[in-house]
Amino acid sequence: MALISVDRERGLLIAEFQGLDKLWALKSRLEIPLAHVRGATHDPGIAREPKGVRTGGTSLPGVITAGRFRRDGERLFWDVKNPDKAVVIELADAEDYDRLVLEVDDPRAAVALVEGAVTRG
Repeated sequence: MALISVDRERGLLIAEFQGLDKLWALKSRLEIPLAHVRGATHDPGIAREPKGVRTGGTSLPGVITAGRFRRDGERLFWDVKNPDKAVVIELADAEDYDRLVLEVDDPRAAVALVEGAVTRG
């Protein structure tokens, strides 16, 4: 699971991975400049979509998808065990990823946080 926060002073969206997710995803934290964040949605159905080719991380179908993936030229970062709590964060012109697909504790709150940060710039 990821904890999402916004550091307005530094202009960053931060995703910090908890527990063993750090191991599965091969990352403990992502920092994305807010200028590259386009929005977020709660999307439990994304877990049924093809993930693409894993380029680093863990993929056990029906158990966990974590790490870097490429699909149709798109660069994705996944950290999802429970698809019901999946949030998709759309990025534009970001250095490493085009989309983040993250499991969060409260999808509504995470989407509201991201949308609020994007709106305020």
